[in-house]
Parts: sequence; C-alpha cells; structure tokens
Amino acid sequence: MKTLTHLFICLLSSVASAIASDAARPNILIIFTDDQGYGDLGCFGSERHETPRMDQLAEEGTKFTSFYAQNVCGPSRSALLTGRYPHRSGGWGMPASEITWAELMQEVGYETICIGKWDVSDRRAIIDRMPLAQGFDYYFGPLGANDNGKVTFHENNEPAGGTDDMGSLTRLYTDKAIKYLEEKRDETKPFVLYLSHTMMHTDIDASERFRGTSEGGLYGDVVEEFDYETGRLLDTLDDLGLSENTLVIYTTDNGPWNQPAYTEKEKGHPPGSIFWGNSGPLRNGKGSCYEGGARVPCIIRWPGKVEAGATSSAIFATLDFLPTFAKIAGFKVPKDRIIDGADQTELLLGEKPKGNRNTFFYEAHINRWENTYTVNGMRFGKWKFLKAEHTVPGYCKDTDREEVVELYDLEVDIGETNNLADQHPEIVKRMQAELAAFWNANE
Repeated sequence: MKTLTHLFICLLSSVASAIASDAARPNILIIFTDDQGYGDLGCFGSERHETPRMDQLAEEGTKFTSFYAQNVCGPSRSALLTGRYPHRSGGWGMPASEITWAELMQEVGYETICIGKWDVSDRRAIIDRMPLAQGFDYYFGPLGANDNGKVTFHENNEPAGGTDDMGSLTRLYTDKAIKYLEEKRDETKPFVLYLSHTMMHTDIDASERFRGTSEGGLYGDVVEEFDYETGRLLDTLDDLGLSENTLVIYTTDNGPWNQPAYTEKEKGHPPGSIFWGNSGPLRNGKGSCYEGGARVPCIIRWPGKVEAGATSSAIFATLDFLPTFAKIAGFKVPKDRIIDGADQTELLLGEKPKGNRNTFFYEAHINRWENTYTVNGMRFGKWKFLKAEHTVPGYCKDTDREEVVELYDLEVDIGETNNLADQHPEIVKRMQAELAAFWNANE
C-alpha cells in the first residue's frame, strides 16, 4: 500500500495542477529502446546505419552527450520511473510501495499510457506491481524481456497472447501507440506516453521489409526499422496537431551487448549472425561500469522551449525525469524517501547550461534473483573514479582489466584510456569518501 505521505502529496499535487493550466502543460512522449549503443545513430556518429528520422529529431531538438541511464535493463527502468537508484527502487523487483512519476502525473490530471517492456515486476503478473497499479491508465506489452525469442503480452492486467516473431515487435508497439493517440486519447487531458521497445535486446529481428537492407547486418536492420517506426509516431503527432506542445524524449536503457566475455559464448545469436551494437567512443558496454555501460544517447525536442540543433555535455540522467516532470506538470516530489534525481527544467530551457547535476554513481547488480546491488564508482564533474574491484556479472566482465583504482578526466578522455589515479591522489581520496557517503545514506 502507498503511504499516507503519498496521499498527502497527491492532495498537494492537485492544488499545484490547478495553478498550472492544462494549456501550459506539455504532453510527454518517452521513446525508450533496449540495449542500443551510444554510436548506433547517425547523429551520434554511426557511419553504418541510416537514421534520417532520428537525425531530424536531433536537428529539431538537443542532443545530450553526457546522459546516463543504468547499466542493465530492469534496474534502468525502476530508476527511470522513480527517480531513485536501483538499490533503492528495486530494479526487476521494484516493490509496490515505490512511487512513480506516472502515479503523480495521474493525480494532477495527466492521461498515462505505457506500451512495451515493463520489466520491474520480476517479469511476472504481480498485479500490485504492474503498470496499472503504478500509475498508468493503459498498458500493453510484455512484462519481461525476450531472452528465449518469445514474449507474452498483457493488456492492462489481462493476458493478451504472445509471439515468437521478434521482427514484428517494433511495428506492433508503434501501432499500439498510434492507435491510442488517434482513437483512445482523452483530448481534454495532457498525456504522458512511455513507449518502451523490446528491440534491440538479445534475440533481435527485423520485419521482412527491413531484414537484409542495411549495411550493419541484422542489427543495422533493427536500428533502421526503429528509426522508420519512430518517424511514423512523430508524424502522428504532427497529424493530430500535438507536436508543438509535446516534449519528446528519446534514450535507451543501457549500452549494447558488445563484451567479449558475452559474445565469445555466442549466447543469444540468431544462427550465423553477430549483431551487437556500437558504443562509439565509449569503453565497453552493457553491464559494465565503464562509460559504455550507462552513458547512452539522448535527444530531447520541445518546440520553442528546448534549443533546436544544439548539443549539450551537461550531466543528465533518467533519474532526473521525476523531479523535472514535477516542475513541468505541476506535482510535488515525494518527501518521505530519498529522490536521487535533479530538476533539470532550467537545463532544458537553456537557463542553466550545466544543469543541476554534477554527480552520477555507477551501480551494478550482483544477483538479479536476489535483487542485490553494489556501487563501483562515481562521476564528479569531469572526473570519474572507479574502485579497484568491480562487482559485475560475468557476461560483462572486462577480462583484460587490471584490478587497480582508476581515475579519468572524461572531458579529454571519454574512452577511459589514461588512468590518472596516481597523479591525483587527493581527488581519489575525496571521491572515495563521496562514494562511501552515497552508499551509506539512509532512506
């Protein structure tokens, strides 16, 4: 059950929403992909994938190049929904007591829609931890991943069939989103639509229209189909006259499957294919506490508010969505728990170019089934510190890594190639203390 504090928050939020008129409050569309690499889009440096619609979105909005999710899927989603690091918000096992931005936005008059991968109810149909109990008015999608090349759908709280046609999913989710906007949307309310794609997770595939058409192999086919389908959704916003008052956010849940410890086992390959994404200039990928694990591409478009054609290196994270949406939508941030996110409204509006975040902590799950976590390092401004011993799952372990304390200047060494720990012991000591204080903080 939700706390009495939450009920009080809802009352305050209702007052806040009365102050902010619906005409002034934007719709919000979150497009969230799975395991997509930092370097997979043309606008983020890809020379293999043609992504004209995402490139256009970047021209119409701002690219954020120091944007962070988490380094694996379930924890990434609980952090995005709650504004809390996974060791607080529960990752795959996110408890019913967590408060999501969807609940808070629902209370101030937003229509809330979730389509696609949920992945925070232990991949099971546990009603009080499914989307409708966590603030969404409508849900369609699988509760978990597609690790075995199959997904089982739920519509709201009811089973809704399934498929082993992985190439159908990107279009299916997009169709569901478009249909909702065209046929089911309450036009008297602003909406938030959270579209959480299954692709490009493990057992990837593209539809017949796109399979075999890109220069990037099967993975490139999937990237280019995602680009096309996203274009269809953005065109729908145009057709419905919604684009000018819709804040569009594109990002992904973590880095790509590109670690040798994983790929050498050939786990999850469609026959004869190697399909993992590209981390671009970043080191390593999914699961890692190097930049390729949690630093992800992000594009935000909000016509007349977010600068068009711009690039920002401000530190920003999915953790920041809840407090930022609070400012934009007019609800109160919960006070009965630690919220790790920062209000980045001033960053979005160009009023504070460096934003309101100066740190990011690199967490890793130790055991998914026991839902246990550790923290391996932190970013503080340009500096990144990593502990000597990394606790990460075996599939993402950097087998060539020497177990030493690491310190990097990310402004000049985005690829984490030059360890400066011996040259700056005072910075190492300070960051070790900051890391310990973060991990020992109480609710």
